Amino acid sequence: MESPTDDRAAPPGVADSGPSLAAELQAPTLTRAYRCQCGRPVFLRNSQCLACRTPLGYVIERLGVVPLAPAGFQEAEADTFTVFGDTSGRAYRRCANLMTPAACNWMVPAPREGDDPAFGTDGLVPGLCLSCSVTRTIPDLSIEGNGALWRSLELAKRRLISQLLALGLPVVTRLSDPVHGLAFDFLSHMAGGPHVLTGHEMGVITLNAEEAEDAVRERIRAEMREPYRTLLGHFRHEIGHYYWDLLVAPTPWIEGFRQLFGDERDDYATALRNHYDRGPPPDWADRFVTSYASSHPWEDWAETWAHYLHMADTADTAMSFGVDAQNVELASDLFGLSDLWQPEHPDAARFLDFLNGWVRLTNVLNELSRSMGQPDCYPFVLPRRAVGKLQFIHQVISAPRGGDGLPAPNAQV
Repeated sequence: MESPTDDRAAPPGVADSGPSLAAELQAPTLTRAYRCQCGRPVFLRNSQCLACRTPLGYVIERLGVVPLAPAGFQEAEADTFTVFGDTSGRAYRRCANLMTPAACNWMVPAPREGDDPAFGTDGLVPGLCLSCSVTRTIPDLSIEGNGALWRSLELAKRRLISQLLALGLPVVTRLSDPVHGLAFDFLSHMAGGPHVLTGHEMGVITLNAEEAEDAVRERIRAEMREPYRTLLGHFRHEIGHYYWDLLVAPTPWIEGFRQLFGDERDDYATALRNHYDRGPPPDWADRFVTSYASSHPWEDWAETWAHYLHMADTADTAMSFGVDAQNVELASDLFGLSDLWQPEHPDAARFLDFLNGWVRLTNVLNELSRSMGQPDCYPFVLPRRAVGKLQFIHQVISAPRGGDGLPAPNAQV
C-alpha cells in the first residue's frame, strides 16, 4: 500500500500562443489521473486511499485504478470486490502478490461458474493477475535485497502492461497461448555462473535484476555512454522485439519496415560485434533515436518502439493532469508533413500534432529538470530521419487487429 503522493504526476508543460498543448498532443488514449470515490487523487500503484481507506485496485476492463466495494456480506465473499458504485458488475479478487514484496494492486476476475480452477481465470495463473501471470521467474527472495529489486521490476512491468492494454496490443500468457504468449524471467548473476544478459527470444524476455538497482544502472549508463537508461526503458525496448515478431515479421508491414529501418536479414551477431568494436557511425545522430539503434535494424526498431511508448505515456500523463501552459521557448524546430513516412495517410495530421506537441512538452520537461539542478529529463533531439520510423510504429500499433490482437487478415498497410 502506497501513499497517494508516492507516484508523482507529470510536471506542467507549456504550449505557444497558438493551440493549447492538450489540444495538440493528441496522445493515444490512456488516462493516468485516477480518483478515489471520495474525490482524492490516487495513483497507479495504490491499493488503498489513505484519505478515506477505500480499497483500490487496477481493473483491466477500466484501464485504471478504481475504488472498490465489497461484493457481498457472506464470509466466503470477504475477499471479493466490485467496482465502487457498480454492484451488478463483475466481481474481482486481489492478486495473490499483493502481500508479497511485489505489492501488486491489480485485480483478478473472480471465478465464474464453469471456470476450471486448475487453469485459473481467463488464461491466468491461479490467484495471479495478468501482469503477475506473465512473470515466469523471480529473483531468489532468500537473498537480502532481492525483494526490493523484484518490487521495482514488477512496478515497471505493470506500467508497461497497462499502457500496452490501453493501446489495444495483445498481452497474453503462455498458459493461454503457448506459441505467442509472453513470459518474463528476472534473473540475478550467480557467483561462478554466466553473466545475465537482458534480451528477448521467442516471447521470453529476460531482465538482469541488477538493472532495478539505481546505482548499478547508473554505473552501466555511464560506462556505455548512454544519455538515458531506465528500468521502464528496458521493458519497453525488449517488448518491442516481441511485437516485431508478432505484428511485423509475418505481415505485409515487413516491406515498409525494410524501407525505413533496413534489412533485418543482415547478420545480427556480426552487426553487434562491429557496433561494440567500432562504435556507431559518425552521422548516427542524424538518422537514429540513439547510437545503439544504429547497430542493426532490429535494434533500431526496438529503440524507436521504446521511444514511441515513452512519448505516448508521457503525453497521456500530461493531458490527464490538464497540462495547458503557454510561451514555451523551443530549442528545436517543429516538424512538417514532409518529414513523415506517409504524409498522405489519413491519420498523418493527427500524428504530426502529437509529434509537435511532444517537442513543446519536452522543452518544458527539460527546463523543469534544470530548475532542480538535475540532468535533462529528455536528453534527446529527434532527427528528422527518425520521424518517419515513429509514424510507421504509430500505424502498426493503430492498425486493425482481430479478436486475438494479431493483425487482421485483410488489414490495409
